[in-house]
Formats: sequence, C-alpha cells, structure tokens
Amino acid sequence: MAETPYRIATLCYLFDDRGRLLLIHRRKHPNRDLYSPIGGKLDTVSGESPQQCALREIREETGLVLSEGDLHLVGLVSETAYQNETHWLMFLYEVTTLHSLAERDINEGRLAWVTREELVELPMPETDREVIWPLFWAHRGGFFAAHIDCRGGAMRWTLDRSLRAEGGVGADSCDC
Repeated sequence: MAETPYRIATLCYLFDDRGRLLLIHRRKHPNRDLYSPIGGKLDTVSGESPQQCALREIREETGLVLSEGDLHLVGLVSETAYQNETHWLMFLYEVTTLHSLAERDINEGRLAWVTREELVELPMPETDREVIWPLFWAHRGGFFAAHIDCRGGAMRWTLDRSLRAEGGVGADSCDC
C-alpha cells in the first residue's frame, strides 16, 4: 500500500451584511464541481502559519487584504484517508468583519454568495455536509476540534473538543 500524503490547509468562512456566505464552486481537484469555502494549502516550504495561509488565500481568491485581528479560529479538523488519497489537517477561520464582493470567476472556480438555506442543496463533500458544516454552525464564536476517519468507505467522526460561544463544553461522536 502506497504512503498516503498528509496536507495542511485552511478553510475561511466569509459573510456579507445579509448573512450570506462566500463559497467557491470548484473547478479543480480536490472537490472539483463541489462547493467549498475560500481556502487552500499551507506553504510548508516557507514555514507559513495557518493564519498567514488564511490571509494569503483570502487575498488571492477575493482580493481582500485582511489583518490577523479579522480572523477567528473556529475549528480544527483532521481527516484520515479523504477520498482514499490524502490525510488532511484543516484550520477553519471565520472572518469577523462583513464584506461585499461581486460574484465572479477566479482561478479556482466561481465565487458565489449563498444563504444558509441554499447551502443544504449545493453539491459538496460528504464530510463537509455531515460533519464540518454542522460543527461550524454550532461553534460560531467558539471553537471545536474534530477528527473524521474515511477509511474503508465508511465515515466515522469524533468531536474531540467543543467550546461553544456561550461557554458550554462537551464531547461527542458519531458513526455516520
């Protein structure tokens, strides 16, 4: 069995003043033809930090120049054997300031504003739909850490840390 590479990435959740979320309808691998938040892989050669990566990806994909104070680390997600190709460690950041950008094509795909209600109808990775999005919504303003195991064609996940904005702490798991 070939060694599975480990990748480190950021996902960045940007909202506008109407509560809509900015997503990319991806035209590149991974997740081609699916919707995902702004983000990308860390530049590990230069020693880029997750926060630096988030700011760079936001700038490259939207043109917005933000500062570290504009980001809140809301989640940390590790995935084992995603699509049987890659292990991932993902840092999830919410942009704490509201923005208004035009929908447009970029190198990675098409930027589109969507409501939370529209989100449930969009094609997206199963791990996002079943685990990451529900945890993101439940932990806005707080923090969570989760692990998703995709080995063997079944997705199993654990919630390793849960700090809700209102101060609640808990742990959970699910065989989905």
